[in-house]
Amino acid sequence: MSDVKQQRVTVIGGGLAGTECAYQLARRGVPVVLREMKPHKRSPAHKSDTLAELVCSNSLRSDNPESAIGLLHAELRALGSLVLSSADLHRVPAGDALAVEREGFSREITTRLTSGAGVEILGGEVERLPEDGVVVVATGPLTSEALTADLERHVGTKLYFYDSIAPILSGDSIDMDIAFRQSRYGKGGGDDYLNLPMTKDEYYRFVHEVKAGQKVVPHSFEEPKYFEGCLPIEVMAERGDDTLAYGPMKPVGLKDPRTGTDPYAVVQLRMEDRAGTAWNMVGFQTRLTWGEQKRIFSTCIPGLQNAEFLRMGQIHRNTFIDSPRLLAEDLSLKTERRVFFAGQVTGVEGYVESAACGYMVALAVHARLTGTPFAPPPATTALGSLYRHLTGEAHPPDHPHQPTNVIYGLFPPLSGRMKKADKRAAYSARAKQDLAAWLPLAGVVAQTEGQTSA
Repeated sequence: MSDVKQQRVTVIGGGLAGTECAYQLARRGVPVVLREMKPHKRSPAHKSDTLAELVCSNSLRSDNPESAIGLLHAELRALGSLVLSSADLHRVPAGDALAVEREGFSREITTRLTSGAGVEILGGEVERLPEDGVVVVATGPLTSEALTADLERHVGTKLYFYDSIAPILSGDSIDMDIAFRQSRYGKGGGDDYLNLPMTKDEYYRFVHEVKAGQKVVPHSFEEPKYFEGCLPIEVMAERGDDTLAYGPMKPVGLKDPRTGTDPYAVVQLRMEDRAGTAWNMVGFQTRLTWGEQKRIFSTCIPGLQNAEFLRMGQIHRNTFIDSPRLLAEDLSLKTERRVFFAGQVTGVEGYVESAACGYMVALAVHARLTGTPFAPPPATTALGSLYRHLTGEAHPPDHPHQPTNVIYGLFPPLSGRMKKADKRAAYSARAKQDLAAWLPLAGVVAQTEGQTSA
């Protein structure tokens, strides 16, 4: 076994993924240099000089352990996460959500990394990857232009700069008395898609609501440079009332088997996971606010009146790589094994998901340095579901890699039949049991209820 104290690791990026990764490596005796371009330079979104700055919401979302994100919170607490323990210390009232006082939260993480944690912090922009040594790229969705250009030497042109995300629906919340399975002209398996048919009146009502609905105003540095192939639905609607019916909602090649007629328009749903527990609204990337998406889609699209949204649609500036194609099982580059990727640049979405990815990469790097096998988290855990997303295991073949939050659609399906109300508890119980068995492989002593690790 190698002496990790003789092997220095460079972590690029002082956001949630980079700080978690650096902290976990240092806890395991690995010397770490954390490169953060602040205070010398900032992205347009960053304002303070602290690490792990929260640039958008101060919410880490639901803390309910029966939600997918709440389950991820619980798992990271059990692992002694820097981000979760800091969040718990600076929690503010927010119902069942874990929201934080953002300045105190960032100061906490900065202080813990600068006060004897074994992490050296160097300021200034990194324009090129270091020529030697293990490197972790955790630069987030706003990777600088210079470093992006250098990364393209390793990942080709598979760096994307505008992130188009369509909503994902829970399969058991779709009204199957209305939806019908069919592919256009019987292509593929013939029934690969779910289709929600609309009459002429239903379609034009939907278009009216989309045009009138409240939209998220982009940041000045996010001024839209949309690709014609993935325009927001509201942009298409503004081009003409029939544009959507000739675009993602075109009914050609489809016939409603229940009526024997051709719909005026359809909303197509594509399977998001192999078991069909989650379905993507094809072509429905949008800047409608989340509340408006739920209202308009649930009231105007037949079959979605009781829809449960696992992920909302959005478009924002982002940088992420095609992880399933480019990364090995330990999340290092297949073509440059000393380079690892962590956080949003890999295609996970959200504060906590980024921290979780940083933690997993710390385990992978430590395994590499000690010459021991990397033991990924169990697929049935929230951590493992994110790992399955990054390796492509959670998705059907040829599924396009897009950023996602942790959702139950990434988990292996539960066995047997059960009521919808019982599924979340079953997912959570299974994950808790399997995580406990895996913790020793991660070199972690399980935390007791309510305990956090310093």
